[in-house]
Amino acid sequence: MASLATGSTEGVRITMTVYEMRTYTVQVGKMPEAIRLYTQFGYPALQKGGFDKKLVGYFISDTGTLHQLMHLWKFDDDADRRAHWAALFADKDFIEGFAAQFRPLVQTQEVKLLTAAPWGPHP
Repeated sequence: MASLATGSTEGVRITMTVYEMRTYTVQVGKMPEAIRLYTQFGYPALQKGGFDKKLVGYFISDTGTLHQLMHLWKFDDDADRRAHWAALFADKDFIEGFAAQFRPLVQTQEVKLLTAAPWGPHP
């Protein structure tokens, strides 16, 4: 296996932290219900299953496009990201106890995968 110090990456597995930002646009007038569902069912299910360990934070839009819930996640790499979502989507408490109630409130969903810029702080 070649050394990174020599500039060669042959045979070296390079992992890259992946950030995932999920944005849900909630139907107008439904944000209080969305917040209630996340508070009572969604976040507790994440915590119970240990899925919150990869969570950077939840955010609600205050200006710009309104009625949006955003959450930012930090994963070791894409394989870690895919394993996380597969496990969460198999979790009965999260899917049946929360997602089934939350989904009808969602107008649109957007998922962005991000990598950290080589300068500045990173979460």
